[in-house]
Amino acid sequence: MKLRAVITLAVLSLTACASFGTFAGQEGDVQFASDAETNLHKGDVAMEGKNYTEAASYFEFVKTKYPYLDLAKTAELRLADADFERERFIEARDRYQNFARLHPTHPRVDYAAFRGALTHYKEIPSDFFLLPPASEKDQVEVRNALTAMTEFTRAHPESEFIAEAKKVSDEVRLRLAEHELYVADFYSNPNRKRWPAVIARLNVVAKNYSGIGLDERVAFGLYDAHLKMNDPVKAREALEQYAAKFPDAPGAKKALKLAAELPAAAPPAPADAGT
Repeated sequence: MKLRAVITLAVLSLTACASFGTFAGQEGDVQFASDAETNLHKGDVAMEGKNYTEAASYFEFVKTKYPYLDLAKTAELRLADADFERERFIEARDRYQNFARLHPTHPRVDYAAFRGALTHYKEIPSDFFLLPPASEKDQVEVRNALTAMTEFTRAHPESEFIAEAKKVSDEVRLRLAEHELYVADFYSNPNRKRWPAVIARLNVVAKNYSGIGLDERVAFGLYDAHLKMNDPVKAREALEQYAAKFPDAPGAKKALKLAAELPAAAPPAPADAGT
């Protein structure tokens, strides 16, 4: 009987601790309060102090203990924020996406969608000086970031985060374009001279990444590559298209001058009068 009483007391003590009281967290003892709002506030204070593990403990407590309160939804979102700040981007993305899926009418659903998209951007390789330039690295997460930001912009066109999403998208598009130019430079090396591959890469930039500051470089690159391929007509077309699209650009006059020195496309042959 004494043993049973000891076991019962131990179970009751553990149960009490699971509800309120002191828990040993990775960043110190976590003192849980008896209401959701206070625990959420404690979590926010911990976040401000960058005690993200402690903050996550409070948010998880609110989410689990008070699942039917609106504050539980706030706690879900803050759990995602805690993972984001700890650079646990895969876990954060999963939380943000689940929040958006489960609470599509929540007033902060656009925030969840934006932050979920932003996790891809945060996983893009850096330009740390011991590593190759970003333009030489795998571009999977760069493309994922652009796709995610594009989807966010389409789904939430009125969001307050649209301007920031556009800024991220522009940076990502620049990185993707620079990667294509890096590959084009690789193929144009005097030891390779693979001009069709150069033209293909430059055309990708012209088609998908126009207007981000690389158009002049692309146009003159196409001009040079087409001449190397003995195709002055296409070389002229590349310059004329650039000058027509960006007439006020610094290189527009030079492009038109060079284009004038090249043959234009032959006019179509007249139809046979007998047909």
